[in-house]
Amino acid sequence: MMQTHAGRTAVITGAAQGIGRAYARELAQRGARIVVADLAPADETLALIAAAGAEGIAVRADLSEPESAREVLAAADGLGGADILVLNAAIQPFVAFERMTFDDWRRVMAVNVDPLFHLCKALLPGMRARGWGRIVAMSSNTYQLGVPGVAHYVASKGAVQGFVRSLSGEIGRDGVTINAIAPGLTRTPGTSTGPQDELGLFQQAIEGQAIKRTQQPEDLVGALAFLTSDDSAFVTGQTVLVDGGWAHV
Repeated sequence: MMQTHAGRTAVITGAAQGIGRAYARELAQRGARIVVADLAPADETLALIAAAGAEGIAVRADLSEPESAREVLAAADGLGGADILVLNAAIQPFVAFERMTFDDWRRVMAVNVDPLFHLCKALLPGMRARGWGRIVAMSSNTYQLGVPGVAHYVASKGAVQGFVRSLSGEIGRDGVTINAIAPGLTRTPGTSTGPQDELGLFQQAIEGQAIKRTQQPEDLVGALAFLTSDDSAFVTGQTVLVDGGWAHV
């Protein structure tokens, strides 16, 4: 594999498993040093990074808390400073709005939206000072589709797209880009143990997609590799739908 990311340090949130782990492995194979930021143990992800011949470190942190950003910054600085930030960690509880409490709402916003503020505040100054940076935040095609039963989640993913669009105009002059990837329903350990199968959502996804199979984390790594490389230097403020042709902008 081409060493398109050699010499770069990438911070990837929620990389202990699932999509984040696939991202960590891909960027490690492309030569990047990896900081895995997650509440869960990341031993398996670190093993994949090492197998790719890359350097990796894990930070156990609750990314909804402001203090976590300082821990992530320190870890990234230990590997030369963060060049790439991938905001992947998220939760997707299913609850009808009539039963949703404010605590339910706030928890989703704290996990899915607040880390954009905390981590960009912490890591952007270094990127701007070095004149190069790539930020990618994970949205979801549920925002385009308006999926019911997850109003707080859909709202949080719409917030991601708005944040990306606005911040791009402030940081582009400094050589830093920010974009979002919006996947469809992806088969991960989290979605495999949730209600998605019981509700028949994977089959519904296949029926709605142009590509008739279940999406896997590996389907997303190409878009991430592009958006975190020199090849995407003139792409910013965009949301890239990677969902097999299900939703449309």
